[in-house]
Amino acid sequence: MMQLTKRLCLHLSVAVLLCSICETALSQETRREERLDVRAKSIERATSEFIQIPGPNPILVPGPKGAWDSGVIEASDVFKDHDTYYFYYHATGRGSGYQLGVATAGHPLGPWKKYEKNPVLERGPKGSWEKSYVACAYIVKEKTNKYYMWYSGYGSNNKWAIGLATASSPLGPWKKYEKNPIMDDFGYVGGVVKYQGQYYLYTAHPIGSTGADYSPMSLAIADKPEGPYTEYEGNPVLKQGPWGSWDDGGYSEAEVFFHDGVFHMFYGGTKLHPTRILSRESIGYAYSFDGKHFTKHPRNPVAIREMVPDGAAFAEVHALPEGSFIYLFHTLRYNSRQGAEDLGIQVLATQRPFKLRMPILIEESLGAGEITSLKQSQPVCLDNLTTLALTVEATFTSNASSSVRIHVLTSFDGLNYDTIDYLQQIVLTCTPGETVRKTFEVKPIVKYLKVRVENSDTSEPVKNLSVYATMGG
Repeated sequence: MMQLTKRLCLHLSVAVLLCSICETALSQETRREERLDVRAKSIERATSEFIQIPGPNPILVPGPKGAWDSGVIEASDVFKDHDTYYFYYHATGRGSGYQLGVATAGHPLGPWKKYEKNPVLERGPKGSWEKSYVACAYIVKEKTNKYYMWYSGYGSNNKWAIGLATASSPLGPWKKYEKNPIMDDFGYVGGVVKYQGQYYLYTAHPIGSTGADYSPMSLAIADKPEGPYTEYEGNPVLKQGPWGSWDDGGYSEAEVFFHDGVFHMFYGGTKLHPTRILSRESIGYAYSFDGKHFTKHPRNPVAIREMVPDGAAFAEVHALPEGSFIYLFHTLRYNSRQGAEDLGIQVLATQRPFKLRMPILIEESLGAGEITSLKQSQPVCLDNLTTLALTVEATFTSNASSSVRIHVLTSFDGLNYDTIDYLQQIVLTCTPGETVRKTFEVKPIVKYLKVRVENSDTSEPVKNLSVYATMGG
């Protein structure tokens, strides 16, 4: 009887211990979920002030007839190294499939200049896994002189596989990894995050599974850039929205970056149409604390295509956070020009007040008696702004004798502009042989604005003409 009692006591003790462990585990799990919930609410509060400011669109266009990028042009990665910004893009031209090029600038809003030695990464030889296309580059800097480029290639296997290249400079020359591809059939590269010693590779995959050329977002993980990569068993990490939602067609690409302990994803979300070219895309945001489980922002989309005149789609989205702004680079498609593509940019201000300086007209020279066209000026969208100032600068020749006049024209839709100046008598007074700069205030009471600049001198040109908008909110 005593032994039985001892055994019962032992069983009871074990049961109590197991209950205690379970309660502790449940308590810890509850506390963990509560902590995650607090962090999630904190993220959503911090990002509730996303304020969309359309950039000087388009920021890049296809090259002239006969150029390597004269056909389709689409966004890849944006990357900052020291004081220079690098915008990688893939394009077609000369009867060739996608190849990769790059443009540089001293500021995310430009002006951007295409690299004279483009393309920086070409298609592979006949019969290779990348003989048809190379596209969707993403750059990571590992050391002071070691850069990795992940990219997507398409060729003999009729699949989009993943390749790797290295260089000692963002401009190259890029050397392809001899054991490419590092992954077979894994879609369009969106981003790579180095996290806890591992490489998290995010792609749009499987391509076409949510709509024509659209996909959910998937993840693969490796210990080295070269791999081997293991597909995350919980893929996809971001699914398309439910039918009828703004992103029911999935995604055309998305960049993920890691900042302050959080994975941030900005993506081109698709409102699906039976005809692919008529699908419409805006930009959404999602976040994750482990890089595997993403939560969509409750106020998506965070950047809408309707803010850009004639804008039909913001596709292949890539993000660059800097200070209190997030710069979102993307392919820009149009309602009226079906099939036409440029490269564009949206800016998200993450707090108020803000001040943002943007170029809207840059010309090396304006001839004697000439006036710029409306097409030369980028539109300024005045939504979300409380203040606006325009700064005009030009260099007069030593023989100059007349002023430069600035015509400010406004529009309700960004497509049809007034024929009468919004402001009168805006003049840059002639000072022969000098560079003259003037800033003037514009009340942001309309929706869109453009400028035309007139050289009143019928004998002499003006040089280094620029107009910048300083936007506040």
